[in-house]
Amino acid sequence: MRVLIADDHALIRAGLRALLQNVSVIHEVFEAGDGHEALEMAVLHRPEVILMDIAMPGMNGLQAMSHIRESNPRTRVIMLSMHASEEYVGRALHGGASGYLVKTTTLAELQHALVTVARGLTYVSPSLRPAPTGRPRNTTLDPLERLTLRHREVLKLIGQGLKTWEIAAALGIHAKTVESHRAELMNRLGIRSIAGLVRYAIRTGLLPAGPAEQRATADAAAGGD
Repeated sequence: MRVLIADDHALIRAGLRALLQNVSVIHEVFEAGDGHEALEMAVLHRPEVILMDIAMPGMNGLQAMSHIRESNPRTRVIMLSMHASEEYVGRALHGGASGYLVKTTTLAELQHALVTVARGLTYVSPSLRPAPTGRPRNTTLDPLERLTLRHREVLKLIGQGLKTWEIAAALGIHAKTVESHRAELMNRLGIRSIAGLVRYAIRTGLLPAGPAEQRATADAAAGGD
């Protein structure tokens, strides 16, 4: 895989690059010193995974991730930060991150996280996963929680029965981008049909199950996209 390291500290980038050279599944590593450069490098090299620091000058990691996920929805982002609070982890995951690691992580965990998110799954350092009282830790996130705001917008419009070009027009994006978001939705949710996406939107409350939505489900089932 191709990996982009985005961190404003040159020594940290150099250390990470040295570590990643020992990971067999990685064949190219790129570097960016801030959020703006990360955007440029992501467009130029289209890495499978980005290791992104949160606190960077100019454009922070969360802002950069939002723009990158918009232009390259297939790119996975792992936040790599000194911040270990639930607030930071929650903001990162809700913003579309596929993983969250603290900078004290080991090489073995870093490698495991890279492979995990490259497969379309989510990885959070075990020390950062909340454990409810009296219950074992649950490392599996609700699939809906792993969707970005754009994913939810696309899912809702799919649920309303809009066709690809109609969704593109409504959101001001290209039809190809809509198709990428739809493929990403199916991958993240484990759903293989438009009708399945509509049913999921209704089941999770993104779309009320009224007569119009029932017709949309029927149209989708009939291949109306």
